[in-house]
Amino acid sequence: MQNEKRLLPISIQSFEILRTENCIYVDKTSYVYRLAHDVAQFFLSRPRRFGKSLFLSTLKSYWEGKKDLFKGLAIEKLEADNADAWKQYPVFYFDFNGENYSTTPVEDVLSNRLKQWEELYDITDNSETLGGRFQNLLIKVSKKTGMRCVILVDEYDKPLLDLVDNPEMQEHNKAVFKGFFSNLKSCNDYIKFVFITGVTKFHKVSIFSDLNQLKDISLNEEFSSICGITESELKENFAPEITTIAQKNSITEEECLTMLKKQYDGYRFHHNGVNVYNPFSLINAFSDNEFGAYWFESGTPSFLIKQIRENNFDVRKFSDKTIYANERTLKDYTGDSLDPIPLLYQSGYLTIAEYNAQRRRYTLAFPNEEVKNSFLESMMPAYVPSAIVGSGLDIFTFEEHIEKGELEDIRNFLTAIFARITYTSSEAPFEHYFQTVIYLIFTLLGQFTDCEMHTFSGRIDCRVQTKDFIYLFEFKRDESAEKALQQINDKDYTLPFVADSRKLYKIGVSFDYEKRILADWKVED
Repeated sequence: MQNEKRLLPISIQSFEILRTENCIYVDKTSYVYRLAHDVAQFFLSRPRRFGKSLFLSTLKSYWEGKKDLFKGLAIEKLEADNADAWKQYPVFYFDFNGENYSTTPVEDVLSNRLKQWEELYDITDNSETLGGRFQNLLIKVSKKTGMRCVILVDEYDKPLLDLVDNPEMQEHNKAVFKGFFSNLKSCNDYIKFVFITGVTKFHKVSIFSDLNQLKDISLNEEFSSICGITESELKENFAPEITTIAQKNSITEEECLTMLKKQYDGYRFHHNGVNVYNPFSLINAFSDNEFGAYWFESGTPSFLIKQIRENNFDVRKFSDKTIYANERTLKDYTGDSLDPIPLLYQSGYLTIAEYNAQRRRYTLAFPNEEVKNSFLESMMPAYVPSAIVGSGLDIFTFEEHIEKGELEDIRNFLTAIFARITYTSSEAPFEHYFQTVIYLIFTLLGQFTDCEMHTFSGRIDCRVQTKDFIYLFEFKRDESAEKALQQINDKDYTLPFVADSRKLYKIGVSFDYEKRILADWKVED
């Protein structure tokens, strides 16, 4: 049937299933060819739900010699004149997904995988350690098959990230990995290919210090779009889906592409690399024909939010483009650092926005609207626990008051919010919390809000515009609302709006730091 809906690979991480079920596949096999014909062993860091597992599954099918699965793909032509192509190698695939390592010992997962392979290859092992069993397996299988082994490791760091709140068990799992994967170096003669993926690269984990032959391609320009979907891949592979979602939302295809880009594009994994879309969100959007927040909902970054809050990170930097990092910061995560930036980048909440070659400095920012809005929304309850949907203190209620010009309700909302800010006995964190909540509230109002908007005569704390109203807010600490209002007038913050027909409100707000309340409020129109 001409109008039959095409099969989207929703949550399919098996290359073989994807190909045999005739799902849409964005061809990444040219990268498989480049990697397979290199002599290096590789590590790749990418955010969760970004296609790492599917790519590893593609490598698995390639090394198992399943040529038919690659019919019509780029690698079929690339390997056409290679007499050694499509040989069947013994593949050892470690998938650390699907387990909760706060309750499941990583030793059990490793032991069970080894047992399956030992039974498959009819190998008896009396080694006392997991590492010894693995080493013995590689050597005996290589000799038995006459082929060197292929080792693929998916999400190696999940047994570590699951235990971020349990440092003792995390250190234990690091030690297990040291005893297990360090054997790869001594077995090099029996290994054909190694590819390891994860969200983070734990700098102090011996999988990297002991295996110094691993080539980290996480920030490599050549492989910057190995995962994710580029603009050209989107248009080439999903033209019917773009047409459908545009029709369903009563917009043009051009408007649809603009919305998709704004919502899901923006990831960059090399300063010269092309931007890529989040594949998980993009495919789910096509499946639902809606521009939803899919990737963020698949996992809540509670640890990251806790780290940001407890270390007084200035969240206003998210919008100011003043989050800087060097290459080492982006590649390595020590696990014991108070700095949330490396994990925010590696987890996909920040991406490369700019690069200063002279200083060798990266500027990081939110990749797109899906990540920005979802991340900031999830931060609100961490600072104001009562600010949940339906409480009357949620952002939707505030937005309603703003749109209707309900000044008294706006004041009551802010008063109630500030009275409920979580704080400790230390004064400095409370000031940080106060500034953070102001930023979150007004940023989450959306596209008509500017926090600390620059003007020719100074900086307005916040400007909010709706269809009918313009609000200019100035906040003062331990000073009068009158003084805040005076600053708006003295700095001529209203000048850009003199010809605007909308109702304009100048609002001075005073915050009493000692009493921790909104103490004064003055409005002038």
